[in-house]
Amino acid sequence: MLREVVKKLGPGLITGASDDDPTAIATYSQAGAQLGFGMLWVALFAYPLMVTAQQISARIGRVTGHGLAWNMRHHFPKWLVYPMVGFLFTANTIGLGADLNAMGEALRLLIGGPALVYSAAFALLSLALEVFVPYTRYVPYLKGLTLALLAYAGTAFVMEIPWREVAGATLVPSVQFDRQHFMMFVALLGAMLSPYIFFWQATGEAEEQKNHHGEAPLKEAPEQAPEQFNRMKVDTSMGMAFASLIAYFIILACAVTLHTQGIHQIQSTAQAAEALRPVSGRLASVLFSLGMIGTGLLAVPVLAGSAAYALGETLRWRVGLERKPHRAKRFYGALAAAMLLGLAFNFLKINPIQALFWAALLYGLVAAPVMGMMVALASNPKVMGDFTLSRPLKGLGWLTTLVLSVSAVGLFVTTLR
Repeated sequence: MLREVVKKLGPGLITGASDDDPTAIATYSQAGAQLGFGMLWVALFAYPLMVTAQQISARIGRVTGHGLAWNMRHHFPKWLVYPMVGFLFTANTIGLGADLNAMGEALRLLIGGPALVYSAAFALLSLALEVFVPYTRYVPYLKGLTLALLAYAGTAFVMEIPWREVAGATLVPSVQFDRQHFMMFVALLGAMLSPYIFFWQATGEAEEQKNHHGEAPLKEAPEQAPEQFNRMKVDTSMGMAFASLIAYFIILACAVTLHTQGIHQIQSTAQAAEALRPVSGRLASVLFSLGMIGTGLLAVPVLAGSAAYALGETLRWRVGLERKPHRAKRFYGALAAAMLLGLAFNFLKINPIQALFWAALLYGLVAAPVMGMMVALASNPKVMGDFTLSRPLKGLGWLTTLVLSVSAVGLFVTTLR
């Protein structure tokens, strides 16, 4: 039984693991430190939205055999697609810089030394692996490092927690119409529904189909649809469940440890690591650093890769991480440019935790238009053939778009007050 489940896991599990990148870890930590239990409900609330977004993007990739940007270019006007892809590339580059910065700081926390040098080493290592080694070949080794994040769940067993209050905060949304709460809500949605994972999910499905003998885009091989849709449902549901679970326990751990101690603003990686001290004592920094570095090594290639795919598909380049570098020079050039521009971001000497939070906030603002375009694509028979979205999935897709849009508007309105 377990073996059958594992066989069904693919891009969705990798996407779920990379969704808990350093940007997300820092954002969840800030949510717990600033607002205590007040944002626990978001992890539960966002889960169906996350699954919906990933299922829709996965269907687009598997049905058409192409990534999200390729489909956008063929079915939306240039004036809409080009700025969207440019904004995504910019957001991914900023996210890359923030993640690399955090990884460097995490290693400095672990062994001392210059964080900037470590960030550069992580950037070059990730770039070399992505160019010369298939991502699917080395990613299984990185997944183990992300399990360090489960240490946050240990706080539930070693600390005295007011479970009745926690249950209430989880099940009953605490909504306050002020700038701080809207900003945190948008950042949390940006961390959980990052636009780059939409592009990566669709591209991952398209690439998986191309690399498996006997498989074809579902528009050309409709008999494969039942098996593939079932696999995608299991894959995305489990991947996003892992991401949501980690989010919930990081918020809870920081609420119980940092918020109750009066630490309402995390200024450094060392402060963020303190949330693990009740579980691991002196090993708190080790576990935190391993989690931050492990998720960073998973997410950085996804960020750079999704940026390169989006740009390459929009500009009609040859794309694909399975291609040799000399057969897709511009694609790999874009990938390297995103990575190096992100690294250059580190020279601005911005607080790493604040940079991660602002990156999540930017993702939250970009997510709404991207989600809307995805639902429109997946509802169009010219794109999907006979595999347009069912009414329930289409309704959930537009609901997700509405939630993302309203939260962004709410932040704008409360900021102007």
